Amino acid sequence: MSEQLTDGETTEATPDGGATTHVDAAPVDTAGADEAGADEAGAARPSKVQRLENEGDIAADYLEELLDIADLDGDLDMDVEGDRASVQIGGADLSLLVGRNGEVLEALQELTRLAVYRETGERSRLMLDIDGHRAQQRERLVALAETSIAQVRELGQPVSLDPMSAFERKVVHDAVAAAGLTSESEGAEPKRHVVILPA
Repeated sequence: MSEQLTDGETTEATPDGGATTHVDAAPVDTAGADEAGADEAGAARPSKVQRLENEGDIAADYLEELLDIADLDGDLDMDVEGDRASVQIGGADLSLLVGRNGEVLEALQELTRLAVYRETGERSRLMLDIDGHRAQQRERLVALAETSIAQVRELGQPVSLDPMSAFERKVVHDAVAAAGLTSESEGAEPKRHVVILPA
């Protein structure tokens, strides 16, 4: 996008060689014009945090409409966590939007990412949580990872965990890395799982 903006500004700033060129005129400083155009393009492009905040706003608008259609009450909270936007929905009873083992939540997250992509043209890694489901899931997975890490250290052998979703595997990989060990994902969906390796 920035390249297209820069190219457009350079084209406007460059003389077309027509009637405006005078014999006695001083040479045009095209380098200065290019630099000015580049500065304007850089200033116009939003920062990464601003882009992620925009993703959160788009996602929140989409989810508010969805809650209205489903006639459900929910409070939306937007944030930027690391390198991704996140939206949390809390309310009285939103278990229907979580579903069995978070299946409905996963589907809603993908739909929300598609809504963001439709608006921005950029792939989104937005994280959606409903009724604290992912937060509870994260706590459980970190505890599982810690138990498995202790087992790997004690036995000195790799430990394979049960198949998990991409979100669950990421939580385990992060916990393993924080403990100073390494882990790998093996297998194909839906049986893709994490293997924790000894040091």
